[in-house]
Amino acid sequence: MANSNEPQPSQPQVFGKYHLLEKIGAGGMAEVFRARAYGLEGFEKILVIKRVLAEMAANAEFRELFKDEARIASHLGHVNIVHVYDLGAVEESLYIAMEYVHGLDLARLLSRARRVGLVPIPITLFVVTELLKGLAFAHTRRDDEGQALNIVHCDISPQNVLVSYAGEVKLTDFGISRAAFQAQGTHSVVRGKYAYMSPEQVEGRTLSPQTDLFSVGIVLYEMLSGRRLFKARNRDETLARVRRAEVPSLVAYRPEVSDDLEAIVMKALSRRVTDRFQDAQEMLDALATLMVREGHRASNHELATYIKEVIEAASQPPGERRAAGAAQLLPPNAIVVLSAEATPPPRSSAAPQLGVDELLAEWLEKVDEVGGEVWERGENCILAVWLASDGLRDALSRTTALALDLQRVTLSNGYRLSAGICPGVVRLRSDTRRPEEGWELAGPFYLSRWMMNLSAHRGRVLVTEVGRKQVTLKTALLGRIPIKGNRYINLHEIG
Repeated sequence: MANSNEPQPSQPQVFGKYHLLEKIGAGGMAEVFRARAYGLEGFEKILVIKRVLAEMAANAEFRELFKDEARIASHLGHVNIVHVYDLGAVEESLYIAMEYVHGLDLARLLSRARRVGLVPIPITLFVVTELLKGLAFAHTRRDDEGQALNIVHCDISPQNVLVSYAGEVKLTDFGISRAAFQAQGTHSVVRGKYAYMSPEQVEGRTLSPQTDLFSVGIVLYEMLSGRRLFKARNRDETLARVRRAEVPSLVAYRPEVSDDLEAIVMKALSRRVTDRFQDAQEMLDALATLMVREGHRASNHELATYIKEVIEAASQPPGERRAAGAAQLLPPNAIVVLSAEATPPPRSSAAPQLGVDELLAEWLEKVDEVGGEVWERGENCILAVWLASDGLRDALSRTTALALDLQRVTLSNGYRLSAGICPGVVRLRSDTRRPEEGWELAGPFYLSRWMMNLSAHRGRVLVTEVGRKQVTLKTALLGRIPIKGNRYINLHEIG
């Protein structure tokens, strides 16, 4: 469990073999404490104690469900799942001892992040894929006899996704959430989570791993859009929205979201269970492939850096979150990158009609005419960028039309054109209007150059699969680039 900013009591409270150091949370079912355990020769360990409230512990059915599910949770040893160390009772108080995650839950992170803008798409996809890794493990877990445990979390929500200051992502509350949902007479304790339930869950139908995937889809949608999906003014209206499962287009709130990414979100949020992903691994594979294809690179390090930026911004008074003139990272931008190179003809051929400097000067004029910016210029090559403020389709249409125009001009003047077009997403610095240092070798910038070099062998403009889907020009599949395992990027030739 993650920590909070509540003050630490002057004296730890003895609770069985643990010392309760501070209360870090409370809900309708339990209180949560940061605690210390002791061992031999001065060994100490910081962990979390979740102590069930007396009125809940008095419910016999809840006690049995809680014990059963806590035992199951103790077998979920995975890097993306909060580990359960112990299940016990002190007098009449039921408790579980859990891993302490030094960080905060996703709900608090998103609340603070609203002050600095939408969560970057690479960070969002990294968090959700880490969450899916934990779910894929839990959903397929078997007992010591090889029998499927058929685990369904039933309470996927930002409150139950913990992010550490080191950039780790961990899912918690496998045990108590299912116990609370299934126990008769206790449905009121999960009132705050109705907005993250599935249609079959609120209708009392059979639950399955796809139930959890619907909830993951809600988390993904809300992180991308910055808006609540089903949350309404009251419980009944929220439940009605969940039952209908009507989902507005993401692009209306975030134009840089690609058609492929929106399709993944919509599949996870399908009202019919059979229309969703078959399992967590299938959804994980779909997102991981898209991240590689669209250049959404993120890791634990990037998440840790983002958390630090959000906390620092949230801690500063309004109007003083940035010193005057200080650089900051702007909200994520969808971009299209064009790398182009002019190759002189062999010496045996006729001399070009223009010098290469004159040819590139003509290129620069054409880039400027269609709203592009040249970020790099070499002796015979350029790297141009379009900010897709009106969506990828418009920016890609202009970029591909320009590339074909450059090809015509280049060939007519006796040179050969090599070019690669790659869409992606970046965060620009407010001072330089460029990404942070090292951008030249990252994401769409690196891939577009690689494609430019590949196109030199055939003399045709190359575009990625994402780019091809946004344009109406005739294209032909050139081949695929293997990335890792069975992942790949499809490349297409224009014309």
